[in-house]
Amino acid sequence: MPTEVILPKVDMDMATGQISRWFAEEGAHVKKGDVLFEIETDKAAMEIDAPASGVLRDVTGKEGVDIPVGAPVAWIYAENETYGDKAPIFPLVGEMSAEPTEGGAVLPTPHSVTPPSALPGVSPTGGEIGQSPSGGRATPLARRLAREAGLTLSAISGTGPHGRVVKADVDAAIAGGGAKAAPAAKAPAGAPAAAPAVKPMSDDQVLKLFEEGSYELIPHDNMRKTIARRLVEAKTTIPHFYLTLDCELDALLALRTQLNAAAPVKKTDKGEAPAYKLSVNDMVIKAMAMALKAVPDANASWTESAMVKHKHADVGVAVSIPGGLITPIIRHADEKTLSVISNEMKDLASRARSRKLKPEEYQGGTTAVSNLGMFGIKDFAAVINPPHATILAVGAGEERAVVKNGEIKIATVMSVTLSTDHRAVDGALGAELLVAFKKLIENPMGMLV
Repeated sequence: MPTEVILPKVDMDMATGQISRWFAEEGAHVKKGDVLFEIETDKAAMEIDAPASGVLRDVTGKEGVDIPVGAPVAWIYAENETYGDKAPIFPLVGEMSAEPTEGGAVLPTPHSVTPPSALPGVSPTGGEIGQSPSGGRATPLARRLAREAGLTLSAISGTGPHGRVVKADVDAAIAGGGAKAAPAAKAPAGAPAAAPAVKPMSDDQVLKLFEEGSYELIPHDNMRKTIARRLVEAKTTIPHFYLTLDCELDALLALRTQLNAAAPVKKTDKGEAPAYKLSVNDMVIKAMAMALKAVPDANASWTESAMVKHKHADVGVAVSIPGGLITPIIRHADEKTLSVISNEMKDLASRARSRKLKPEEYQGGTTAVSNLGMFGIKDFAAVINPPHATILAVGAGEERAVVKNGEIKIATVMSVTLSTDHRAVDGALGAELLVAFKKLIENPMGMLV
């Protein structure tokens, strides 16, 4: 039997992906382990290997088209296998008869050919389309339309794959006036009325505010869609609160200069270069990690059933890339030297900008740092990236007048703001963490011992 080649799930949040480049053409002879194609997710580009040896046939996955996770993109036939004995194939994602999801991805309808018993059919979404709250399977678009229309999904007969409810089923139920949800119980007399849910403006409502021809529409890519979804999720489900204080940087800047001057020289392809070159951000990462170890109760994540207390301080660092941002992680940052953190951060940032990070290099982490100081931003508040309970926003270091022992002095001061998930970190605990961070920044020798 031919071997199915599917679009794999390479990212925890991945629902769709795009093939950015095929390395093998229709009819090419490939070996198991050869690179077949490169996929582009919302965060990275990854090369996918051939799962078997043989002849590549029925290449249906087009480049630059959103493809659901788990959907077949090609088949590999054994060298002596008759090509006429085709296994079932899904049509091209961009051409199939389908219902669009909310994110714009296309979900294929059932194929007319029944899979052979020896080769079980593969759900084109790889399980990404989950159970609805009512117990029935439905596409995200169908769930949203049913919710907006006040319909009960479990009462709608699905005509999609495996009985899944699709947009057409919801439209038919709306037209027939059936499957209405049970009316909500009346609130007791005198009880305050629930605030109506606020719906965002539709695309048409937004565009009507601007003169036609005065704008250009740029379709969202997967990265921007994911950033938008996660930010809305973070701000609507996490009770943020913020703590801000100022840190004097003069001692840290002096130590940084001494350490960089003492860096040994190594030979590279471009000639001799210092073994490391520390930045202020490298020292901020180290200080944040050590502060979490000093205040372990703040090194936590919230779940509905338990508080997750982390044993290590893994610090994510926001890196701006074309079209968005990504947060590569310095694992066990509290245990690493400043030079190791510096070199590791440069490597991660470089590969992040070329979208070559592996999922394990940007997933997880126990906190994050976002630094806009290089743009001259004095202070700001960052949005927490779940499952983190904290994120540190770092502003620019600038000379300010400070009062010491009744005298006005000039000092280099940096403002930092800690955003905290109040479910996991209370005000006093967040303050304790930020004070520990400030102590390390203002007494940086503590990061060397």
